[in-house]
Amino acid sequence: MVCASGRLFREMQQSWRRVDLLAPVGKGEADLIGCLRSTKPLRGSMKLLTLALVVFLMFALSSAADESDRKHIIMKRAAEMKLPFSDGVLVGNTLYVAGHLGLDPKTGKPPSSTEEEAKLALDGIKEVVESAGMTMDDLVSVQVFCSDLSLYETFNNVYRTFFHEPYPARAFLGSGPLLRGAKFEVMGIAVKRATK
Repeated sequence: MVCASGRLFREMQQSWRRVDLLAPVGKGEADLIGCLRSTKPLRGSMKLLTLALVVFLMFALSSAADESDRKHIIMKRAAEMKLPFSDGVLVGNTLYVAGHLGLDPKTGKPPSSTEEEAKLALDGIKEVVESAGMTMDDLVSVQVFCSDLSLYETFNNVYRTFFHEPYPARAFLGSGPLLRGAKFEVMGIAVKRATK
């Protein structure tokens, strides 16, 4: 935006009331503040300049406040192993659940039964979801990584026992080898339902 003429300034004055104060401050808004500062009719008006500064500070503070609405969920296993990730991150009403492998907690390896491995992976998801005060039915999206696509039906048989219909959106993706020899890694996104 260039403040080259009085006509442009008059147009800005007329549209000032229509400015969306909730829009993020960007280059255009910074130019507007510079323009307001250099325009003759406003040289004596500190009120408008003060208002512009207050609006700018509100945006700056609101971006800093956005970080404080995040809750990182770290389950006992991840804390003990000092893993470099959170099991889940709750932002507002949305929970982002990290990938979970179906490992036997005693051995740290996949169990011999494929069904048991699928159950353990989904149990890990359930534990994180419930620690955020939600249920498995709050999941809206699930991604399953599988090292052997022939296990699709086996996984589905276990998966159905964790949900009520309608099911969340889901992707079942073929992958290469997974960590620790696992056959499944499951991750998801949950959104807390509004209370009625």
